[in-house]
This record gives sequence, structure tokens and C-alpha cells, in this order.
Amino acid sequence: MPAARRAAVLGSPITHSLSPVLHRAAYAELGLEGWTYDRFEIDEEALPGFFETLGPEWAGLSLTMPLKRAVIPLLDGISETAASVDAVNTVVLTEDGRRTGDNTDIPGMVAALREHGIEKVDTAAILGAGATASSALAALSRVCSGEVVVHVRSETRAAEMRQWAERLDVTVRIAAWDDAEEALRAPLVVSTTPAGVTDSLARAVPERPAALFDVLYDPWPTVLAARWSAYGGAVVSGLDLLVHQAVLQVEQMTGRSPAPLEAMRHAGERALAAR
Repeated sequence: MPAARRAAVLGSPITHSLSPVLHRAAYAELGLEGWTYDRFEIDEEALPGFFETLGPEWAGLSLTMPLKRAVIPLLDGISETAASVDAVNTVVLTEDGRRTGDNTDIPGMVAALREHGIEKVDTAAILGAGATASSALAALSRVCSGEVVVHVRSETRAAEMRQWAERLDVTVRIAAWDDAEEALRAPLVVSTTPAGVTDSLARAVPERPAALFDVLYDPWPTVLAARWSAYGGAVVSGLDLLVHQAVLQVEQMTGRSPAPLEAMRHAGERALAAR
């Protein structure tokens, strides 16, 4: 029998996570008998204690909010990609006890865009400035050659995005949320807002929209994404992002490449349809 290996996703709340579905589908496709992938409700306070329980059977961890920054002091090192946004969503654990952090959200975003034929744009817009916006800005640093306009609700968020822009060497212009309809005419619009926030913008989708990347996947489609698609625009979904970042996680944790992207995507689609 092959040695049992463990992986899991940690966060709070965590019951909604599709990560177990995606990773288990990959293990089945790759013939990784003895590999398991679970979910654990873990907050920042409980995280150090959880790490103390990890034995040599553990291969990796996926991290969601609110743990992406809290985990960094518990690691032996992090990648340049993770350091660029101070956020780790992937921890690879080796049998000798080393713990290394990475961020697969950023290359996952780039890969999701590329899959839809979006490799380079002259300008882009981001809706929102929450936790996902810094990763979106980092992804756009690899995709957008010009200005990124970020529509925010508060000066605090505006200041944070200016700091990220300077750090990532991206040209950013801050704009008011009240003017968010203007963003919809950009060659690429990235919506990083919670469910429902962009619903009112759907009425302003232009007749010939370009590309929308909406990081939500449940509920899907969002009102904005549905209108965008109806008008013939390209739409990249949060499930696209989730699958592409999970592919990279599976490859790092298992050492097997390429991970079965289509099998993982189909597993995610089935799980969402059953909700």
C-alpha cells in the first residue's frame, strides 16, 4: 500500500470551500491512492496550535481568509510571489519538517485570463479594494501594460491600493465607487467585490463589452456577469480562478505535473450545480 499523505484547506468560515472537491478529483485522476484532503475550521488564534499537530504525513495546506497573512510567521520561507502581496494561500510541507509558503492566486488569475485569450491589455479596471484586490493588482502587473483604475468606497482603501501599486510597480489611478460605471468600458474589468455589490452596475454594461473577470463563483452567474455574457463579452469566472490556482497547489503538494485541470473543473461544476 502507498504511504498515506494528507492535505487540507484551513479558514473561517470554511464549509463553503470547493477545495476538497477539486483536490480529491485530482488525486483520483492521478491515481494517488492513500491521499486525503479535508477542511478545517481554523481562525488566526487557533492556527499556531494546528501547526503543532502536523506530522510527516502532511504534504500541504491551502489557506483562505483570514489566514493568508497570519500564517507567514509560522513558515520557514515564502516565495517572491507571496512576498509581493504579503499573502500565502499554499503551504508545502516536506517530510523533514520544512514549511514553505506560496501564492497561487496570482499565477492562477493570469492562467485563467490566458485560457480565455486575454494575455495583454493596454489598460484595466478593478472594482473594489478588499482582500482579493492586491492579488488582482499583482496579476495585472503581468498582464496590463498601462494604467489600472481602481474604484473604491473609502479613502482608507484608496491609500492601501496606492501602497500596493507602488510596491508592485503598477500605475494606478484611484476613482470613486460612484463612478464605477465608467470602469465597464475598460478592455479588462476585474470585479473583486462580495456578492450583490455590482448588481446595480449591470444596467450600464456597454453594448459591446470587452472582458470581465468576476472572482465570485457562488452564486453564479452574478447579475453583472450574466448581462456581460448576454452582450457578447468575454467572462472569466471565480471558478476559473479557483481551478487554476488549485492546479498549481496540487502540483506543488504532490510533485505530479500536469494536474488534471479539466477533471478538477468538472468536479467543481458538479458540486456547484448540486448546491
